[in-house]
Amino acid sequence: MRIIVRIVLVLAALLCAGAPALATPAVIDETTGRKIDELLAVRAESPGLSRPDLIERLSARLLGTPYGANMLVGSATTAEELVVDLRRVDCFTFLDYIDAASRATDRGRFLDELVANRYIDSRVEFTQRKHFFTDWAARERVAATDITATLSPAALTTTKHLNAKADGSTYLPGVPVLDRAVTHIPSEAVDAAVLAGLRTGDYLGAYTPAAGLDVTHVGIIVTTPTGPVFRNASSLAQTYRVVDTPLADYLRTVPGIVVLRPL
Repeated sequence: MRIIVRIVLVLAALLCAGAPALATPAVIDETTGRKIDELLAVRAESPGLSRPDLIERLSARLLGTPYGANMLVGSATTAEELVVDLRRVDCFTFLDYIDAASRATDRGRFLDELVANRYIDSRVEFTQRKHFFTDWAARERVAATDITATLSPAALTTTKHLNAKADGSTYLPGVPVLDRAVTHIPSEAVDAAVLAGLRTGDYLGAYTPAAGLDVTHVGIIVTTPTGPVFRNASSLAQTYRVVDTPLADYLRTVPGIVVLRPL
């Protein structure tokens, strides 16, 4: 029988800053609780490991985790919930959980870090959710640096009107349109020099030229003796789980890449 544990998360950082207290209940099922504890144990067993290598080791523990679409709950008309569910993950929640685990030492800290990753200024609200990959490098709390432009002279920068569809409507009603310069490297320009600049633990997004979006999929770079792989929560019917995809194969399916390096 599944045991449901209700945890009330109090954001101490907000209290220290003098902001209003925010208590957010998070329901953690038994499987998710066990996986969080496994991730925390990996971190505890690796005190001298660099953060990139820690991200690789933690993410390896989620290989094979089933894919789940649209895992988060909230909209302009539905109250935002703090979802913590490692029974299945989508590509964004996969990154959320791994990044949080790489910074945490216990469950309480894990939840604090998860909220800081997922929400601007740790405010658990739909309008404050980091809906776009590049938010991780642009919105508080900044979790990564966008290094795309440094990897290749072929990098291109496009001003995107994030959340604005070509027909003038929005992907996410209630979320303002945000103008942002998004830099990507076209897939055909990802040469040996670019690959040499990638590191294990880098976060990679699949750039899209579509109006209103920066990327369509995200994952983690892992360097191996046979070349880099793209560790990702795949929605492809033949996989539908967290897998390692040879980066060279993945590049043939996307227009380009955006690379963020965790801080």
